[in-house]
Amino acid sequence: MSLIKKFTVLALGAILAGPALAQDADWDKVVEAAKKEGTVTVYNSQLGAPNFVAVVESFQEKYGIKVESLDVRASELTERLRSEQAAGRYIADIQMHSANSIETGKNQGIQIEPLGEIPNVAKIRDDMKKEVADDHVPGFLQAYGILVNTGLVKPEDEPKSWKDLADPKWKGKILSDDMRPLGSGGTMFVVFNKTFGQEFNEKLAENKPVFSRDLRNDARRVARGEYPVYIPQMFAFANDLQGLPIKVIVPPEGVPYVSIHFAIMKNAPHPNAAKLFINHFLEMESQVTYAKAWMLPVIKGVEDQLDPESKRFASAKLLGTRELDEYGPMMDLAKKIYP
Repeated sequence: MSLIKKFTVLALGAILAGPALAQDADWDKVVEAAKKEGTVTVYNSQLGAPNFVAVVESFQEKYGIKVESLDVRASELTERLRSEQAAGRYIADIQMHSANSIETGKNQGIQIEPLGEIPNVAKIRDDMKKEVADDHVPGFLQAYGILVNTGLVKPEDEPKSWKDLADPKWKGKILSDDMRPLGSGGTMFVVFNKTFGQEFNEKLAENKPVFSRDLRNDARRVARGEYPVYIPQMFAFANDLQGLPIKVIVPPEGVPYVSIHFAIMKNAPHPNAAKLFINHFLEMESQVTYAKAWMLPVIKGVEDQLDPESKRFASAKLLGTRELDEYGPMMDLAKKIYP
């Protein structure tokens, strides 16, 4: 290679590397400032989940930054943030909440900040990029399948798809989260309506599913043999049922899901530590931790590091979720179909 060509290649490389080096330097400043802040407060509804605790501990160990966690039910989280901001009390740095709950909160006057540059957001998988907003990003997905009791349902009789649940043989045999209010059942109803049409929901209603609102206990009721089938089974809530006579079916047409997002609060006391925590949650190690708890990861390449059972859930095709503007009309329709 001639001297001129070598010089041209080196110059081009320097030009291309310039912006990346500048971004690295900017992020180094965020990390340094975060360490000086020393604390980050995360409002969440993980309810002490071991996977959340593991990610918190790894963050504290890596950066020496203490994580303060307010862990409450999702229904309480928005009201807590609203009341604190209304009183001019800015305690939370981050809210870890469903995307729809964050948007609902914004409509109620809860203020959040633009996220700015967070490096690991670039790793978010292609089918989740539509979930990325200027002021909140996905951290993981809660997805749902079909739970069956293997002692009551023979392999050849298992529902292989959602549509199989409309078969009259399941009449009176399906335990379900209530589809009429907000919740996993309501999300499932909306996704069914959008994907399969209202006729499917009407056929499913003819099988008289029994509604309940206790997701964890309902799965155990199926494990105990009270019902042969439960819908929609959150993958993660079946993780601690391993060894019992149950099986979680992942329908090939896809699964309903709810995306859990991160947002940085207005006047966050520790804004740099908040950015660093979000970035840490999107690291491969953190995403693998959640995937092993049967949550769906949102960054690329996680499936390659999982055992076969966790990989089965992590690689599930996404069927859809409930959008914010669908709450009222779809709840009314569900009440009409399931009076």
